[in-house]
Amino acid sequence: MRETRIFESLDRLSYAAAELFVAIGAESIAKRERFAVALSGGSTPKSLYKLLASEQFRDVLDWKKIFFFFGDERNVARDSLDSNYRMADETLFSALPLNLDSVHEWPTFEEGPGKIAGDYAREMEQFFHGFPRFDLVLLGLGNDGHTASLFPNTDALKEKDAIAVSNWVPKLDDHRFTMTFPVLNNAANVIFLVSGKEKAETVAAVLEGGFRPDELPAQFVQPVNGNLYWLLDQAAASKLQLA
Repeated sequence: MRETRIFESLDRLSYAAAELFVAIGAESIAKRERFAVALSGGSTPKSLYKLLASEQFRDVLDWKKIFFFFGDERNVARDSLDSNYRMADETLFSALPLNLDSVHEWPTFEEGPGKIAGDYAREMEQFFHGFPRFDLVLLGLGNDGHTASLFPNTDALKEKDAIAVSNWVPKLDDHRFTMTFPVLNNAANVIFLVSGKEKAETVAAVLEGGFRPDELPAQFVQPVNGNLYWLLDQAAASKLQLA
């Protein structure tokens, strides 16, 4: 199931995302006594994280039963301004009563991109006792159609077996660490959060254009047995025919 929701502003989008996060979290905790989430980096989810950490939402869920992973990470130290972990820590984790083992970050302090990806894959397998099935995966959308760190025409797009990989991105001249499409598409719920006029053409191409996933990797996100939500502000949705 794919559902597209359009909101007047980023604030409205973030509030709706927070309500959806809480609803999925409450159901997961009721059924399995835990809620496993893969977070996204970037600017749009920052508003969601701040809202979840606010007085309005932080007492709604049992945060000690919530476990956080990251869909991708940059090849930087955890205290770098570019670190997805640092952004989530400053906007979300630091305000919540989490357990010490609640947050699973990419071990970017280790040597060797391959080892970093392999270690994170094993950590996920140990947590899930097998192939990961996240209750919720949060994703963003790049202007070039990438999501997580699955960039156009990169090797990671073709990965069928690995859970996590080190993806060499030529235009960045660097490695990015990312979960693979088999993991994303095995999630129970996937939410894209997209805002801004600069994303409008890409959103329209991904949602209403021809199927060109090598060029628009976000099109590869099609949960096998789960729900797919696209939450857009009006600016990001402005070139959609359905808008």
